[in-house]
Amino acid sequence: MSHLSVNHLLGIKYLNKNDIELILSTAKNFKEVINRPIKKVPSLRDITVANLFFENSTRTKLSFELAQKRLSADVINFSASGSSVKKGETLVDTVNNILAMKVDMIVMRHASPGAAVFLSKKVNSRIINAGDGAHEHPTQALLDAFSIHEKLGTVKGKKIVIVGDILHSRVALSNIFCLQKLGASVKVCGPTTLIPKYITSLGVEVEPDLRKALEWCDVANMLRIQLERQDIKYFPSLREYSMLYGLNKEILDGLSKKIVVMHPGPINRGVEITSDVADSKQSIILDQVENGVAVRMAVMFLLAGRQA
Repeated sequence: MSHLSVNHLLGIKYLNKNDIELILSTAKNFKEVINRPIKKVPSLRDITVANLFFENSTRTKLSFELAQKRLSADVINFSASGSSVKKGETLVDTVNNILAMKVDMIVMRHASPGAAVFLSKKVNSRIINAGDGAHEHPTQALLDAFSIHEKLGTVKGKKIVIVGDILHSRVALSNIFCLQKLGASVKVCGPTTLIPKYITSLGVEVEPDLRKALEWCDVANMLRIQLERQDIKYFPSLREYSMLYGLNKEILDGLSKKIVVMHPGPINRGVEITSDVADSKQSIILDQVENGVAVRMAVMFLLAGRQA
């Protein structure tokens, strides 16, 4: 099978296992491309992609832009974070104006959960969800799965713990869907106030004790505390959070086995992980960044319906 079962990338929950494996194998080919002296391929020549970011983003936006340029796509950028665009009609109006410029694909980040799904029903263009509120962030989950596979040889049968602010994290939800579809076991760990009540209904165990969680896992994905999404105080202080749920070198070295450490970024150094952990040999954080470009190239290539 060399094509996806979906027309858009709205969330991991809409993908099947074959879709995920196809994206990851295509990303492997693109990773070879971006490590060549000439990093560009003409795969998306004559395809126009609009990047619509209604929320601030640095890493994801740069990663998508780089992926688009590596594929030779024509790119237009729309940053709505400073404008009065919110949602509903204005979202459709904004997009229709951009579609009038004959855009084939839209990469969108929006504060409202379901914004990408809403848009996919309103406009005739391929939609890629680059994060919708605290709901999903599918390309992050795909690049995380790709990075785990690259490091450990497989995702199937591996034990992954996601640590931190699960409640506000779109990365956590997409990762849970993706890792389970690939046959991994997932646990979450964090303060009770930051663990959503529904999480066990997704087949995920909650482990409140960080050391126990780390002893169990093969991979620890350390999430950023999303202070900008927290409208009330969910824990007493960052210092206290860090003492209970922060990963430092002493804890890492005290484990009975070597585990892999990941982080979707940006890192609050000294809060969820210390610098010596982030920069250690067990960390694959910079690999995740590099793999993000290859994975996003694969997603856009496959959605454009181009044959390899």
